[in-house]
Amino acid sequence: MISPQTKQAFGSLLLLFLVLPQKRFDMGLVDEDPNSKPILIREVWASNLESEFEMIREVIDSYPFISMDTEFPGVIFRPHVVDPAKPYLRRHLKPSDHYRFLKSNVDALNLIQVGLTLSDSDGNLPHLGTGNRFIWEFNFRDFDVERDAHAPDSVDLLRRQGIDFRRNAAEGVDSARFAELAMSSGLVCNDSVSWVTFHSAYDFGYLVKILTRRTLPSGLEEFLKMLRAFFGNNVYDIKHMMRFCDTLYGGLDRLARTLNVDRAVGKCHQAGSDSLLTWHAFQRMRDIYFVKDGPQKHAGVLFGLELTCSVS
Repeated sequence: MISPQTKQAFGSLLLLFLVLPQKRFDMGLVDEDPNSKPILIREVWASNLESEFEMIREVIDSYPFISMDTEFPGVIFRPHVVDPAKPYLRRHLKPSDHYRFLKSNVDALNLIQVGLTLSDSDGNLPHLGTGNRFIWEFNFRDFDVERDAHAPDSVDLLRRQGIDFRRNAAEGVDSARFAELAMSSGLVCNDSVSWVTFHSAYDFGYLVKILTRRTLPSGLEEFLKMLRAFFGNNVYDIKHMMRFCDTLYGGLDRLARTLNVDRAVGKCHQAGSDSLLTWHAFQRMRDIYFVKDGPQKHAGVLFGLELTCSVS
């Protein structure tokens, strides 16, 4: 026979076991699986630019890995191909020649989108105190499809993927204001962050153009010094890193399929979605191909511009 006192004590102990875990969860001492939270793209326009940068400033120290992608209106200057049957020959241009064409295009064209994924070293994304996880997509007003130079096939592709050029022109971010806020956000000129990208020479070209408010430097080495000043030494271009990984080749979507990495949100050729896919592909590459030595020895090299960003 169990006494009433024993029953009461047992009941109190059972209640403690049921209530304590919930209280620890409420206090933030126990967290749910962060990967179970949905991922949402935070669309940034002129109207919410300042508030979104404020959020980024608040979380950058906790999420110092920045995966970045841009969308721009194609290329209008290309290397001359002597033999049309062998277009691959232009892949063997010297880095200085690649940069010459990059500069010509970036100087003449305007940026459309920038996508940013912030993460910690374990791959967690900012939740901003909500039940979701977030990445960012900045929509710029600089490009006017009716007025500005562009590659028609590239613009048609972006339009099919959902980019609304009229809305960008009417409601998009002014790149000068973006640059002002970026300089105080912790994204740039911050040795504590790392940048992860895919085939990103043009991406960084456009960011350097926006941040400096001028055309790109005339020479490659000067550009790389400027790149290092803004983005630091920890810049990873996984298109370059693929050269050291057996069986990996092709564009971002092919790479993701090879690595069995799914697109978690959005569409291809949208900067926010592509920035997240780039981050997930980098994580998988790191865990498969760079377990022993890590990827650090490949930092500071952009595909096509194979001079290190730390050129003195």
